[in-house]
Amino acid sequence: MKKISAVLLFTAAATTNGFSAPSASSNAQLKADLLQRIRTLKELKERDGDFSIDFGVKGGEIDKKSRAPQKVDFYTISEDVGKAADEVIGITSELEKCSPTDNPTQYLGDKEKGNEAPLNGEWKLLFTTAADANFSKNSKRGSASVKNVVNACKGSITNVIDFQGESTADDETTSTKKVPLVKQLNVVIGAKPASKSRVGLQFKYAKVVFSRFFGLKRQWNLYIPVPAPFITRLIVFFSRIFRFGRKDKKVPPKAYFDVLYLDNELRIQRTGEDNLFVQAKPTWDDAVPFFT
Repeated sequence: MKKISAVLLFTAAATTNGFSAPSASSNAQLKADLLQRIRTLKELKERDGDFSIDFGVKGGEIDKKSRAPQKVDFYTISEDVGKAADEVIGITSELEKCSPTDNPTQYLGDKEKGNEAPLNGEWKLLFTTAADANFSKNSKRGSASVKNVVNACKGSITNVIDFQGESTADDETTSTKKVPLVKQLNVVIGAKPASKSRVGLQFKYAKVVFSRFFGLKRQWNLYIPVPAPFITRLIVFFSRIFRFGRKDKKVPPKAYFDVLYLDNELRIQRTGEDNLFVQAKPTWDDAVPFFT
C-alpha cells in the first residue's frame, strides 16, 4: 500500500502546472547528456574561437532579404565545433520525442491563472542557432548574457540582453570591467497561444538602457516602438499594387515559436525562422555554469 501511495503522490506532483510523469528517468539522462554536450561545445569554442557577429545585415546578424535573424554555421569556427553543435541539436531532437508537457501554452495570457502557466517565469539561454542571440567579446556588440522573461498573466515575453563591459588591467594582478555605453536591451513582445504548442508573437517595443548621458555617468532609458509589423504590411500592400492582375498573393509573415520540449527546468523551442533555442530556469542548478 505504501508503494502504491508513493507512486500516486509522485504522479500527482509531476502533473502540477501541466507537467506529466512518463519517462522521468530517461528525460533526466537526456538532460544530463544535453548539458554535457553543451559543456563540450563551449570548451571547443574557447579553444578554436567564436563567432564575430555584429549588428545588422553587414554584421551577419540579419538576413538581407527577409530581415529575419540569420542562422549561424558552427562549422565556420572549426570542424570539431560544428560536430559538437550537431550533437547538441541531436539531443534536443531526442528530448522533443518525450516532452512531459501536453499543453505548453496553457494559461498563457490568463490574468487569473497565468502564474500556473508552464511557460511562466525567467528562462536563461544555454544554446541557440540564431545569430542575433549569439554574442562574443571579439565583435563590436561585445559579449552579453541573454534571458527571456515570460509574464503569462499579461501575455507578454521580454527578451533581455545584458551587455558585458571589456576588461581593463589595473595592474599585473587585478582588472576591472568597463561599463558599456549600452548596458541592457529589452524587447517586449505580446504572446498568445496559437495552438497547444505554438506561441504567436507580436513585437511591441524595445527599451535601451544607456549607462552614460553625453559623457556623464547617468543611466537613462530610450523607448523605441518596433515598426516591423507595420513596415511589413506596407511592403506587402505596395507589392500587390505593382503586381496588379496577378494571381499570386503574399501575406505578412507571422512571428511565432513552437515549443518542442518543456518541463519545470528546461525549455526547447524553434522559431518561424527555423532557429533553435535551448533555455533553462535559473533554479536548475546543473545548468547554471552553462548560461551564456
